[in-house]
Amino acid sequence: MKSLRLASIFRKVVLAGALTSLAEPAVANVITDWDAKAVAVAAPAPQGQRELAMVHVAMFDAVNSIERRYRPYLVQLTALKTTSQEAAAATAAGTVLVGLHPEKAGEMKDALATYLATIADGEAKSDGIKLGEAIAAKVLQARANDGANAADAYRPKTKPGVYVPTPITVASVWPGVAPFALAKPSQFRPQPPISLESKEWSTDYNELKTYGGKTSTKRSLQQTETARFWLMVGAPAYHPVPRQLVAAKQMSVIDSARFMALFAVALNDAYIAVFDAKYHYEFWRPITAIRNGDIDGNLATELEATWQPIDNTPMHPEYPCAHCIQSGAAVAVIESVFGSADIPEVSVSSSTAPGVTHRWTNLVVFSDEIANARIWAGFHYRFSTRVGTDMGHQIGEYVVKSVMQPQPVTGSR
Repeated sequence: MKSLRLASIFRKVVLAGALTSLAEPAVANVITDWDAKAVAVAAPAPQGQRELAMVHVAMFDAVNSIERRYRPYLVQLTALKTTSQEAAAATAAGTVLVGLHPEKAGEMKDALATYLATIADGEAKSDGIKLGEAIAAKVLQARANDGANAADAYRPKTKPGVYVPTPITVASVWPGVAPFALAKPSQFRPQPPISLESKEWSTDYNELKTYGGKTSTKRSLQQTETARFWLMVGAPAYHPVPRQLVAAKQMSVIDSARFMALFAVALNDAYIAVFDAKYHYEFWRPITAIRNGDIDGNLATELEATWQPIDNTPMHPEYPCAHCIQSGAAVAVIESVFGSADIPEVSVSSSTAPGVTHRWTNLVVFSDEIANARIWAGFHYRFSTRVGTDMGHQIGEYVVKSVMQPQPVTGSR
């Protein structure tokens, strides 16, 4: 399959230390190069997004220590203006990845060495390497005990002797993970899910039951393709978009470092916020609700004992929609940085819909597609997608306004 061939090619690229981004514009810089490398080795979501955030804040603080145009995310070290930004950013990213994935240390060190070999030897390069290593060490230390690696202690609700499904839930510790920018995980926690006795509940229930079922005859072929396209999750689904925008806008190293750091931080904190809400409310998934439609107290919902979604339901509570909060955060960061919902065309190829590529020139269309996809897949109710998207927007806007702000310009005397 095409997606498997691409994955194989990219693994070889990482081993060789060179970047080939087959579905994206050829123009790149050190920030997008190392974003692609990091995505290729990152853990599954949501842990992988935390890793991407660490890589990007390290690259940003390294480059910003040289240019000093923005407030640092974590630290600003002393560096000469002549220090190589490329050497500093690459070393920061590579060193963070080595720290996060010691099992791949040899691979990543080789990739870094090959990348650095393209930079002319000299004091600028050696200063950049030292700066990148120092920044990376501080980022790794700062996130060493942030709660992301806590032991899972989720306690399913049951009664003595009564069987409950036994698979381990996903990201149950994430409500306790320290955010990168938010004041606390619950900062944007939404209101409770809608009442099961409401008309909105029956409307959303029946929409999802009709269009989200595995054997639905109402869902069109295009809707089915879109549902399967967005079964992919995490950084591979979202990070190709800012990489392409960096190239299309021909952004400088420092500006692309800041943009992609804001993007990675916002998506990481969106995960923390959404899992805080999910495990706080523990709202039932459609497969549970529809198979128990006779006990929700709503006469307009009917059970369907054998109903199934288009694919396996993610192993965490339903409300709100995580994909929607991710897309909302992504859209808010991009729109805040570029000032418009209209963007140069970007494209993404999905690992869960082999051979399919989707393209967008408008951010609202992008986020609407993702919200609809989660309904058509049978995973989320309409109200949950709306709440998730709104949360994401709030988080993205908050991140842009709160961290890595431009330094105030001081007047000359």
